[in-house]
Amino acid sequence: MKPVIYQRSYRCGSSELVLGRRTLIMGILNVTPDSFSDGGLWTDPGRAVEHALQMAAEGADIIDIGGESTRPGHQPVGAEEELARVLPVIESIHRAAPHLPLSIDTYKAEVARQAVKAGAHIINDVWGAKADPQMAAVAAQADCPIILMHNRHNRDYKDLIGDITEDLTGSINLALAAGVSPGNIILDPGIGFAKDHTENLQVMTGLTALTELGYPLLLATSRKKFIRTTLGLPAEDVIEGTAATVAFGIAQGCQMVRVHDISSIKRTVEMCDAMLYAGSPVVRE
Repeated sequence: MKPVIYQRSYRCGSSELVLGRRTLIMGILNVTPDSFSDGGLWTDPGRAVEHALQMAAEGADIIDIGGESTRPGHQPVGAEEELARVLPVIESIHRAAPHLPLSIDTYKAEVARQAVKAGAHIINDVWGAKADPQMAAVAAQADCPIILMHNRHNRDYKDLIGDITEDLTGSINLALAAGVSPGNIILDPGIGFAKDHTENLQVMTGLTALTELGYPLLLATSRKKFIRTTLGLPAEDVIEGTAATVAFGIAQGCQMVRVHDISSIKRTVEMCDAMLYAGSPVVRE
């Protein structure tokens, strides 16, 4: 049985992102010194812009810009430092490629607000609008898509998929109560966050249940520890493992994927789409 495909259209400046025709690819641009696989590579704004444009040329539909690492054991940074890292990059990419959709990877409302003002079109919140009580209001005021990722401070799960569903429903309700349009909500199961190796694998087998919440699902597995542990390989050598998770996720209804290795994963996505989007049921707004 093929999964349900949600059809959405997002206005991103002069461009339009359309879900429901093919899987969208989000390219990762970490402008941080300590991200787990690419920390320090793109801290220079000029190099960051070049990398963003290269990812777009390889097939990225969206560039996701983050100024604070969220890897286990990371050192939190304040909003001022995070803004100093991301704003020059957002502004430069927006000038160089105003048609290119950008997202800001942050859980701080003020960072999201200023990033959207600088040219970002999407908010990607790893705490599902729960870390900063103003985040949902910022998304509502900007009338922009917000990605609500599953996360929690503990792993006291009684029923893993059921608890994740409940947690995500809480994030959805926060967004709706603040005035976020239902059509602007995207969910992320939070692979690698508040989950151990076995739990990450279990979530990968339960993605279809999360798509039944009624919102598009983004899958962010690229180079993550559960893949590296499974294969016994370093982060730079798990393209095939990432591709396997991407294909498995798309088959269960994930409509966006967030990855580092664009050209390789794009081929995986295109083959999956050729099979999945031939006759899949579509839910229209």
